[in-house]
Amino acid sequence: MNLAHLRAFQLVARAGGFSRAAAAARVSQPTLSAQVKALERSYGVTLFDRRGRQVRLTRLGRRLLGVADRLFALADEAEAVVAGTDAPASTFLSVAADGPAHALSVLAALEKRVPGLDFALAIGNSEEVVRGVLAYESDIGIIGRAVADPRLSVVRIKSDRLVAFAPAGGRRRHPTLAQAASERLVLRERGSATRERFEAALAQAGLAPSRTVEVATREGVREAVAAGFGLGIVFESELGPDPRFRALPFADAHLEVAEYACCLAERRDQPLLRAFVDCALANPSAD
Repeated sequence: MNLAHLRAFQLVARAGGFSRAAAAARVSQPTLSAQVKALERSYGVTLFDRRGRQVRLTRLGRRLLGVADRLFALADEAEAVVAGTDAPASTFLSVAADGPAHALSVLAALEKRVPGLDFALAIGNSEEVVRGVLAYESDIGIIGRAVADPRLSVVRIKSDRLVAFAPAGGRRRHPTLAQAASERLVLRERGSATRERFEAALAQAGLAPSRTVEVATREGVREAVAAGFGLGIVFESELGPDPRFRALPFADAHLEVAEYACCLAERRDQPLLRAFVDCALANPSAD
């Protein structure tokens, strides 16, 4: 395989278009386009769905991008070893997280350490994040639970706790677990670490939710609570300074949770991934 063609494909896929990739790589757009077309013609495949100026990876393109990322990351690591430096040769990082708050604070710290850092951030529940890392779609993931999988390197980076939250106003007291279970609850979808940890705490106390509203995103949960559909459950650090809501820690339980960084075990020594984990551990917001 022509590695120059593969690199062109990777640049376009990561930039999300030929124009942006050409500008970032400081080459002409026709040159990149010709290299990607040559790669497709060589194997009789289609790697991008082209619609006007927009391009989207095909299913095969997504698989190839994971392989290309691995290949060039290892080349960067080899270059760093030969050069005798731990400085990341690559400045692009693909991150998946179960919420934006923790990931963005770490990326902000990493940008100070790695000039020219570029990143892509995908948000999903913990199961989706882990699947993306294992499929080489994401370099590193941030999730709200520990994962016992020999293919992964997992590091605890942050402590947190689950709290209930409700619209601001009134004199509502902090609920007990039993009181929360008796109300209509607004919960994330199954596969979310928030929901799993909360339902496990209820089960341990011999309780089960009486009524639930299931919403697929954290932002959706917030809007449902704001609209009066029930009592929400969230990581305390992720509620943020929103004047619409009031955090309500549980009166009879301290539901501690943690955030973990995970990457493929075979990639944990890559300089950029090590730098990300170092920033996560040193980040004040991770205390």
